[in-house]
Amino acid sequence: MKFTDKLAYAAKKNKSLVCVGLDPDPVLMPPGISVLEFNMQIISATYDLVCCYKPNFAFYEALGLGGMDALKKTIKFVPKDIPVIGDAKRGDIGNTAKAYAKALFEYYGCDAATVSPYLGFDSLEPFINYKDKGVFILCRTSNAGGADFQGLKIIPMSNTTNTTNNSINKPRVEESLFEYVAEKSAEWNKYGNIGLVVGATYPEELKLIRQSHPEMLLLIPGIGAQGGDLETVLHNGLNSNKEGAIINSSRQIIYASKGKDFAEAARKVAGELRDSINKYRFRI
Repeated sequence: MKFTDKLAYAAKKNKSLVCVGLDPDPVLMPPGISVLEFNMQIISATYDLVCCYKPNFAFYEALGLGGMDALKKTIKFVPKDIPVIGDAKRGDIGNTAKAYAKALFEYYGCDAATVSPYLGFDSLEPFINYKDKGVFILCRTSNAGGADFQGLKIIPMSNTTNTTNNSINKPRVEESLFEYVAEKSAEWNKYGNIGLVVGATYPEELKLIRQSHPEMLLLIPGIGAQGGDLETVLHNGLNSNKEGAIINSSRQIIYASKGKDFAEAARKVAGELRDSINKYRFRI
């Protein structure tokens, strides 16, 4: 099943736009529990409340071979009708990009992946060519340092004045780099499998991207621990059908409790987030 179809099915079945980030940190987890058991309990407690899960590869890589084994088993444990986004933020060229794509989609079995556009189209093409898989391109990220590059004002080559071949001069139009990333992503979206990562902590940029790309699927991190305002995010990020957005929450849900009741606490917070989203969605 295509990622987009699987996502739509899960979202409709569970009446949810919530994505739970599975980012296990032994320092924050309840004592005496393995990463795999922790994830399995979180999934078992929340699978009927979410539209997808998003494990961040870094937390597993930091734990060595055991962590990577737990990652693969975690992905396999997720119910088959709920998609998994591999949050690996890959971005390299040539055979390296092909190997990254094969690892995420074939070895680990992810339904989608996050990727970095910095090296250009040939670094993303191996991911995009998996037509049934989702590809979320980093566009305007939720961290403060994202502005270092993403907010830079540029004049794309296609907009520079052209004086050759007697062509009509085009106006020089300045825009932010993240806007150009969104434009290129839309151009590359020939299989309908590309989405954008846009942080909840920059609501005006989120609004701009949604207005410019009304049909693009948006993965929106930054709700909860990072301070993104849910109502503003929904107002600025949903499409005309009150869909088109995946609202990710990690720490707020999985670390709702450090006690033995952590799974029950995670379910409670995930349910509250889903209900808050739906309350807003269906009154606008």
